[in-house]
Amino acid sequence: MKNDLYSWFLAIRPKTLPAAVCPVLVGSALAFQADSFRTVPALLCLLFALLIQIGTNFANDYYDFIKGADTEERQGPKRMTASGLISLKTMQRMTAAVFLLAFLVGLALVPYGGWLLLVVGVLSVFMGYGYTSGPFPLAYLGLGEIFVMIFFGWIAVGCTYLVQAGGCSAVVLLAGTAVGALSTNLLVINNHRDVETDIKANKRTLAVRFGRGFSALEYRVWFGLSLFCLVIMAIALKSYWLVLPLIVLPSGLKLCWMIGAPQTGPVYIRMLGQTAAVMLLFCLLLCIGLLMS
Repeated sequence: MKNDLYSWFLAIRPKTLPAAVCPVLVGSALAFQADSFRTVPALLCLLFALLIQIGTNFANDYYDFIKGADTEERQGPKRMTASGLISLKTMQRMTAAVFLLAFLVGLALVPYGGWLLLVVGVLSVFMGYGYTSGPFPLAYLGLGEIFVMIFFGWIAVGCTYLVQAGGCSAVVLLAGTAVGALSTNLLVINNHRDVETDIKANKRTLAVRFGRGFSALEYRVWFGLSLFCLVIMAIALKSYWLVLPLIVLPSGLKLCWMIGAPQTGPVYIRMLGQTAAVMLLFCLLLCIGLLMS
């Protein structure tokens, strides 16, 4: 039983969860800054985002194994279906259950944000499945970065703010872009690491299409974009507190340098964790800056 629980813990992919948590924290801090924070919709948004992230990870575990992307040659963390620790049928059922629960949580948000959130909920589940499955899997077509920016950047931050403050603004869009850019780097580091095995599985990520030199540049551009949005936000809100997230600059620059050099599988795994840590610290400091503004 203990090993089963640990297998599911690994299947959740904890290092990717900041991509779900951070946009909700930032959206809620923006609502607080606008004197509109509401606890219940904020918590519902957090639960919805976590369930969508976990469901997408489960679907990815299942469909990447079926499509041959997860093999013994892969350098990344162990995948549960590929390693035989969780059966395909069990993973398939759990994926459906998590997405169903996410949809029900999304329904609970409709009274706070209107029927637009029902559309968002349906699209989130559909795209969570469609990330690695269906006739046009986003991850296999090099569209994963667009998916992450839209759903874990603009939509996650924007909808979290919407259900509390009842609208949107340019500052919210900037914050969503900053968070989405850092979330996207979680995907970039994975794709950068898995080029060889993705080629064999015909998984045409941007790293596969254009090479590791491109994905290293992409990582740096996304990081730079997050800092640019931060500076514009600080100017727009006339708050020095919003430069707090610049504390992550040394760690971010180190990762930007490391991704440009060949690394081993264990190093890439550590870099993924460090990228998640940079994102989490950036967003926590951004929230503090917003609360103090």
